[in-house]
Amino acid sequence: MRLTPVLAALLIAASAFAADKEVRNVIVIGWDAAQRNHVHELLASNSLPTLAALAKEGALVDMTVSCGATDTKAGWTQILTGLAPGKSGVFSNGRFQPVPVGCSVFERLEQHFGASNIATVAIVGKKGHVDAEPPQIIPFDTWVKREARQKKIDKAKPGLGNLKGGTIFESNGVKYVSTPGKPWFNACQRVDLWTNGLIENDKVGSLALAELEKRKGHRFFFFVHFAEPDHVGHRFGENSSEYSNGIISDDTWTGKIIAKLKELGLYDKTLIYVVADHGFNEGEKGHGYAPYVFVGTNDRKVNRNGDRLDVTPTVLKRFGVDLSTLQPALDGIPLDQPAPERPVVAPATAKKKNKKDTAK
Repeated sequence: MRLTPVLAALLIAASAFAADKEVRNVIVIGWDAAQRNHVHELLASNSLPTLAALAKEGALVDMTVSCGATDTKAGWTQILTGLAPGKSGVFSNGRFQPVPVGCSVFERLEQHFGASNIATVAIVGKKGHVDAEPPQIIPFDTWVKREARQKKIDKAKPGLGNLKGGTIFESNGVKYVSTPGKPWFNACQRVDLWTNGLIENDKVGSLALAELEKRKGHRFFFFVHFAEPDHVGHRFGENSSEYSNGIISDDTWTGKIIAKLKELGLYDKTLIYVVADHGFNEGEKGHGYAPYVFVGTNDRKVNRNGDRLDVTPTVLKRFGVDLSTLQPALDGIPLDQPAPERPVVAPATAKKKNKKDTAK
């Protein structure tokens, strides 16, 4: 049968749509503390070619923080669970507990596919705050001093949680405190590879490339976390050349990961989500109030701005998980579905309002 030009075009479009639906792998790439406005400035100067190419292929959308602190523990926990702090137990760097068993995106995917049918990998630059240490026993006096410092922070940042810092007990007449494990203590025992504390982007990126080579014949979910923008931002400030170079390094290594996927013939079946956990106070060395971030992706179905809670629901939906069956239910909403307007986290819950880093 001879196809008319119109029918041929429709068949090509239908074929492209069908190919677009096949998702075998997902990589979430973290650009820790990459301020949205600073990222847009670097895009405007053509300094982030990888992110620009992803956005052209898929989307670049604004993301905000509607609950929890604009810090590392709260940020990556929300991104990798889709849960608000009341369910995850992670409110801030100072108020946290291990994420409940089964609630991370890694564990949800292993439950959906079966642990032997998907490789779950976390390669993390930071040593602290994206960590998986077990509960610790510390002297009572040490704990009292730690709690006094934390209570001052809690008073300055109301609404960030009131979890106990530990459980007091006595042994041989001496008081001790059992402090909670870190947020990823439970999940790390179920992930195929969990490594953190690599610090440098080069070490994170090199290991990611090696693991992609190792997992090339297997369905996989990777979380690759680059920490340099946050580290240099705290040392030199958001407006420094060092901070810009940290983000540019993130982009360079993201490009190398994509190039590796193409070399292995995996890119066409792999979705990439570049996301930041929080921004940075304009011109300063902290992120006490920095709720404005972004997602850059080759996922053409992403069609709206969102909240950092929305990343895990998007990933799970792309993998074919029925979100309605999950318990506890996710607080985020996939980025291809309508979502109610969610207010940005209030300045009253943060130390200092950012002057420039405002919603667009």
